[in-house]
Amino acid sequence: MPVAVELPADLRVERRWTRDGIVGEELSYSVGFGPRTVAWLLRPAGATRPLPGVLALHGHDGNKYYGKEKIADGPDPVPDFVAAGRSTYYEGRAFANDLARDGFAVLVTDAFAWGSRRFPLPEMPPRIQALGNLSAGPNPGEAELYNAAASHHEHLLEKYCSLLGTTFAAVVAREDRIALNYLRSRPDTTDFVGSVGLSGGGCRSALLQASSDHLSAAVIVGMMGTYDSLLDHSVVDHTWMLMPAGFARHADWPDLAACRTPAPLLVQYNRHDELFPHAGAQAAHARITAHYATSPSSYTGLFYDGPHKFDQVMQQAATTWLHNQT
Repeated sequence: MPVAVELPADLRVERRWTRDGIVGEELSYSVGFGPRTVAWLLRPAGATRPLPGVLALHGHDGNKYYGKEKIADGPDPVPDFVAAGRSTYYEGRAFANDLARDGFAVLVTDAFAWGSRRFPLPEMPPRIQALGNLSAGPNPGEAELYNAAASHHEHLLEKYCSLLGTTFAAVVAREDRIALNYLRSRPDTTDFVGSVGLSGGGCRSALLQASSDHLSAAVIVGMMGTYDSLLDHSVVDHTWMLMPAGFARHADWPDLAACRTPAPLLVQYNRHDELFPHAGAQAAHARITAHYATSPSSYTGLFYDGPHKFDQVMQQAATTWLHNQT
């Protein structure tokens, strides 16, 4: 069944800035419920023609206090808490800004339950607030305390989604489709719009690839393996986005990523990823390759040494691949 093409409601430009070769716009809009989504649109300074678009998708990271800030520099200074996360996973880079400097129109949004779309801590049930206090450790800052509670709160969100006939993954994907449709609608963006994200961002990229025919190409980083390989490994570390209720009865995660073959797909794997066993990653790669058997050039799977990450070598490979799809 075709998915309706939804656009942001009541979109506003809140701020503009120019810095480090980037022209930025801070946007806010409604997706129909809850607080307004805040997003950043980044373009290379001096660009006068329409540019190919990319949705840069932030990850889960156990950090819901922040969203887009984890992968993009905006008009304000980078919080130390965010800089530490970038150092761990992105080799210190704001990769969304690097994509813009490389010639893309890049839209970075806060996902449902992150950043501007997060649930206020005082509105969480007292039991979840208490669990957050217990698990936050001694002398937590505001972000640490929030993230500790939000870790428990995600389970409650999945319960509510189930009662409403949907899933946490579906709600996140819907909001990403709204962002995709907006970027496609802009006159300063070409017909090409791709997506890229690490970890939970890779999950969002896979869900977007599967649920929208309007996505031109997808990059999934550090978010690929078979469900079987996770059973005795690291289910506790993963988000509900990776395991929509009932989905495993019908297909495996690599099947979802490959369901729009021959749509261009790049998956980047880390051989020593602590979240995805290497054997499961290899099995997923083989499964995706089989799905793309009639169009093998449309799928690229790249393996890198090292832990869960999207370092500068991987970022440059993803950027080059995206350029080659435009």
